[in-house]
Amino acid sequence: MRIYLAGPDVFLPDAAAMAVAKKAICERHGATGVFPTDLAADAGEAPDRFMRIYLGNEAHMRACDALVANLTPFRGPSADAGTVYELGFMRALGRPIYGYANTAEPFRERTLAFLGPAARQRADGDWTDAEGLHLEDFGLHDNLMIDGGILAAGGRLITRQVPAERRWSDLEGFEACVVALCQGGRAAS
Repeated sequence: MRIYLAGPDVFLPDAAAMAVAKKAICERHGATGVFPTDLAADAGEAPDRFMRIYLGNEAHMRACDALVANLTPFRGPSADAGTVYELGFMRALGRPIYGYANTAEPFRERTLAFLGPAARQRADGDWTDAEGLHLEDFGLHDNLMIDGGILAAGGRLITRQVPAERRWSDLEGFEACVVALCQGGRAAS
């Protein structure tokens, strides 16, 4: 099984080391990990660097059997936008998708903390931002389309509260996803 390793890990200062670590975990469980920065044979040609990266990642996803996404909040209360795109892409291809996040705090609470004093509670108890826009509150880890897409694909979202200094390096949730995926979704969270 080839697993696309989605996530903002490509932005880490030690992204290459993270790729090696995640691929080793996949190999230990009988799978092949494909990191976004790996060279893609069927990527196609493009004059712009960003487009070459996009085409390479799309080629990787099409060549993979499943996806495991790092959904740890990135530069805000929600998961990395590129990772969420990749998750939706694989869902549309009908492939299994799993996710992990190194925070267990629900989306609404993270959003309220992010907004700070700009958040306003209405008389009915709902919350809005400074523009009066309603805050999503389904008790989920992230936006309902992220959690829902994973569940609809038969996957799992594994969340763990990890100390801030290990937020980007702790791979226990990642490994739990790989184990669950390789065992057909049977591993405990």
